[in-house]
Amino acid sequence: MNKYYMFFGNLANPLKIEIITLLKEKDMCVLEIAKELGIEQSKLSHALKSLRDCSIVLVERKGKKRLYSLNKKTILPMLEIIDSHEKEFCKNKCARHME
Repeated sequence: MNKYYMFFGNLANPLKIEIITLLKEKDMCVLEIAKELGIEQSKLSHALKSLRDCSIVLVERKGKKRLYSLNKKTILPMLEIIDSHEKEFCKNKCARHME
């Protein structure tokens, strides 16, 4: 499978984007993410596994908890570039295509 397809496929999934958006603000455990998004833990775990497989999301053990975080080395800078691109070039045109 094409590496770009796998990577951007993760970013094109609404649930995974919601997870990424939450983790952009702060690191969280599964229960916190599930509560915030109002979804079942099993559905969330499946999405997190896919994000972990591409190292979009990283996981660290803190005692009995697993703390999920956004990959700050590559993904956070990429999101900042996307935000900057949208502000400079899209001028809200991109948002209209989503409606």
